[in-house]
Amino acid sequence: MNLLLFQTDIKSKKKVKSIKPVLNKHSDILKWSIDLEDIDNVLRIEATNNITESDVINMVRIHGFYIKILTD
Repeated sequence: MNLLLFQTDIKSKKKVKSIKPVLNKHSDILKWSIDLEDIDNVLRIEATNNITESDVINMVRIHGFYIKILTD
């Protein structure tokens, strides 16, 4: 299992709701959350090894959101 962390511009419950079907339907994403209280609006994904960070970035960007890999 992989833990993937991203910085996003998903800053409201309405925006979370709009991306929810995309993340929920992907069979390799086991669990996900977006921390609306964090300054980076962190998208946290628990996934199988069959999905890459690039896959997630492309999936989210297609829906008009900013996303980048969160580094320490």
